[in-house]
Amino acid sequence: MRQIVLDTETTGLEVSQGHRIIEIGCVELVNRRLTGRHYHQYINPDRDIDAGAMEVHGITPEFLADKPVFARIAEAFLTFIGDAELIIHNAPFDVGFLDSELQRYRSGYTGIESHCHIIDTLQMARHKHPGQRNNLDVLCSRYAVDNSTRDLHGALLDAEILADVYLAMTGGQTTLHLSDDAESRSEGGSESRVRPLSEQRPRLTVIRPTDAEVSAHIATLAAIEKSSGVTLQWHTGGSAQSHTVADSK
Repeated sequence: MRQIVLDTETTGLEVSQGHRIIEIGCVELVNRRLTGRHYHQYINPDRDIDAGAMEVHGITPEFLADKPVFARIAEAFLTFIGDAELIIHNAPFDVGFLDSELQRYRSGYTGIESHCHIIDTLQMARHKHPGQRNNLDVLCSRYAVDNSTRDLHGALLDAEILADVYLAMTGGQTTLHLSDDAESRSEGGSESRVRPLSEQRPRLTVIRPTDAEVSAHIATLAAIEKSSGVTLQWHTGGSAQSHTVADSK
């Protein structure tokens, strides 16, 4: 199963107002394993960027001046995603912008959803955590995903973070496992893995009391009863065997 975790940055919030994509970031999952393959591209939008958008992602028109326009990167992008399942946070936003760009590039383009199944992690999070905030930073905190390097939004960084969040949301407790297999190492592969209880802690050692220790224990309880005038409920007398279970609780 091939999945692509995808994010975009744009010149503004509304595609209906002519805003454009300025960055695309994608990371690849195969059978829930990060393969190390990714797609990342800055794009010259051939228009101004809203001041509010620049505050979010920090990308300026000057930085994008020498970057390719979307038409020059469209085929490479489409080749990378292929017919993979797309994982996107707030998918309608990104899909709306991507469809707009692809329809400009290719007349009659029918839309990404006709080629790829799309998973919206925002809708998934709202279903799992109704009535709560579910932006990416909140989900990182909720699922213990490190986002300490995320000072500004960036498409590739956010796609990498979203991949970790998605795996945590859909697979329970996960740990990074590096395979000893040489082929897996060459691909930079990692996988999510739940550790069996037997691997989490060593077998406990049970130390049983000797008869002398049990006798001393019984004598101490008898002395406590005599001095306090109260019968102790756990003082029943008997051999070392009869006290082993009670003493271990």
